Amino acid sequence: MSWSGPGFVIAIIAISTFGWLASTWIRAKHGYPIENEWTGTTEKPDAGAARKIELLTSENERLTGQISRLEERIAVLERIATDPAERTARAIDALR
Repeated sequence: MSWSGPGFVIAIIAISTFGWLASTWIRAKHGYPIENEWTGTTEKPDAGAARKIELLTSENERLTGQISRLEERIAVLERIATDPAERTARAIDALR
């Protein structure tokens, strides 16, 4: 085998290309990000990502509303606990 001929150079290029293809195929098969020479890496698209984002957004809005209602209730309880007895009795009667 001649080390200086064009066949050796072509063999090196073919081996390198085959290695790159095999590496990319294995990474894609197992869900790892695929390397792209222009933009860095390409992530595997998640089919349910948009649905998950929508569900989390609606849950976040619901929990934010619940927290604001609880803060209002705590403010009323703090006011009842710190006010004088007469105003507290009137406030409790108003809540009934």
